[in-house]
This record gives sequence, C-alpha cells and structure tokens, in this order.
Amino acid sequence: MNPSQNLLVLYTGGTIGMQMSEAGLAPASGFEDRLKSEQALHPERPAPAWQFRELSPPIDSANMRQANWLAMRDAIVQAVDADGFDAVLLLHGTDTLAYSAAALSFLLLGIPVPVLLTGSMLPAGAAGSDAWPNLFGALAALHHGCLPGVHLFFDGQVLHGARTSKLKSEAFDAFANMARARHGAHAEALPDALHYRQPRQPVALAVQPLFPGLSTAQLSATLESGAQGVLLECYGSGTGPSDDPAFLAVLREARERGVVLAAISQCPLGHVDFEVYAAGSALAEAGLVSGGGMTREAALGKLFGLLGAGLEPAEVERLFILDLCGECAD
Repeated sequence: MNPSQNLLVLYTGGTIGMQMSEAGLAPASGFEDRLKSEQALHPERPAPAWQFRELSPPIDSANMRQANWLAMRDAIVQAVDADGFDAVLLLHGTDTLAYSAAALSFLLLGIPVPVLLTGSMLPAGAAGSDAWPNLFGALAALHHGCLPGVHLFFDGQVLHGARTSKLKSEAFDAFANMARARHGAHAEALPDALHYRQPRQPVALAVQPLFPGLSTAQLSATLESGAQGVLLECYGSGTGPSDDPAFLAVLREARERGVVLAAISQCPLGHVDFEVYAAGSALAEAGLVSGGGMTREAALGKLFGLLGAGLEPAEVERLFILDLCGECAD
C-alpha cells in the first residue's frame, strides 16, 4: 500500500464533468481546468502529484461499450508500463460504473498499482454535489496508499472492484459491496493469457434472466444469437425449469456448440449451489457452470475477460469457477 506520488487522472466523461446543454446535462471536455481550480481553493486536501488525460470523446456511461473498456485498459497499461505512473484514478459515469470496475478487474489481473474508479451522482459545481467529495476522497485514498488492483471509491468508501453493485439511483451512497456468500477455490496461478499486459478482444455476450413463462423458443433465440458466452440469472441457489426436456436440450446443444453457459443467482445476496435442489442439478447436468456468489457485473466482466483472451470454452469453464481477484472467494 505505497502512497502514490505520480498519479494519472483518466477522464472518461460521466455526470461528474457534465454541463448543461439544450438537450439537458451532457458530457463535456475541459474538466482538467475545473479540477485544478477546485484544488487551488483547498490546498489542505491531501492529493498525490497528478497528470490528466482524457479519453475522447467523453461519454455518458449509459453509452458504455466493450470498446470503451478496451480503450480504458489500453490507456491504463500505457500509463503504468510505458509512462511510469504508480496509480490511476479513472473518472466515470455512475450508470455503468460497477460494470466497468468489474470488467477492468479481469482486464488488469496482476497489475502492480492501484486503479481507482470514481464518479458522482450530481455534476461538479451543482449545489450540494457529491462530485468534489468523491474525487478528493479518492485522491486522499491514493495519497495514503491503496492495494494494487481495481477498486471503486464512492461516498467515503473504498470498495472492491469485482464485488460492487449500484443499488440506488439518486442517493449519494449508491454503491455497495454485495455481501454474497463466497466459497470458491482460489486459482493456484494466473494463466499467462490473463496477465494485464496481454491484449483482449471484443466478445459476443448475452444475459438471460430466468422468469416464470420463459419459453424454450425465447431461450433458444438468446443461445443462437451468436453469443460466445451467456450468463443465466437463475432463481435462488441456482434453480430453473427442470421439467421441460426441450428447455434443457437447447442448453445442452448450445454448450456442445461451444457456448459457455454461466449461472448466477437473481437474489441480491444469493449464491449458486447446484447441489441443493434437483432443479439446480438438472441445469448443471445441461452444462451450466456455477458463478457461486458473483454479482452480475463480476460474472459478465469475468466472461468478457476470459473469452476475450482467446481461451477455449473448456478452459473458460474451468477458470470461471475459480477465484481470480476476490470475486468469488474471501
């Protein structure tokens, strides 16, 4: 937990830097000058020496895509390996902040410096905004020292990058680490293909919640959409329709085609244990792999990281159930 002395502030857009336009609040450039002005007003606030870079154009995080995740990863690797920064503070919108924190957790496995993400519920400069408290709170955390890896700072807390979800749409304490059961075994070693210096590729992914009345045809449409990996949000401890042979057959057929089928619990504090109910073991027999207590954000980011590294489906399944960075084990 060495204190940062040479920090990169990487601005991607989001509410924190938005300004009013004719259509409403919109991402805006020029945030570096605003940050410098605010820091000059409060020299007592602890902060490392920092430099500022902007990913152009700045975006509303509701428009976040895999290409943006890969651009962030590339910028961070460049900053750490080529430019010698000892920490990165990434400014990001809140709508998809937890998704990006999770994705980067798996894109930056093994990185030797802290990468801290933050944003705000209200723009900087708005009355009562949380923007400056979050930003300077993050700067203070890095000034005092953070562990290597990906974290999220919000409302005074440093949160685990691969355990966080957004729970509220308006309150300042919008993010929390989910207290889901984590019983996964730790990976003995990180495969070379998953090291943060290894480039990644876009991945076709899909998320399919199970719900009463989900038809075999609807499930088949998702599985046949070209997705390389499908995250199924199951009931309770990992259950789903087990009395419909056609439903289970389309799952088996998809897995035989090489589609990775991963399962998480829909319950906010749930975890998958296929052995509890027959309705769960039927899904396991059809080819689903357990995400244990992973959140949706973590499971999706993990599928993206594993498949984007070019690993074979069987290797993705093997690694998916193992803990790589604290996402499914304490």
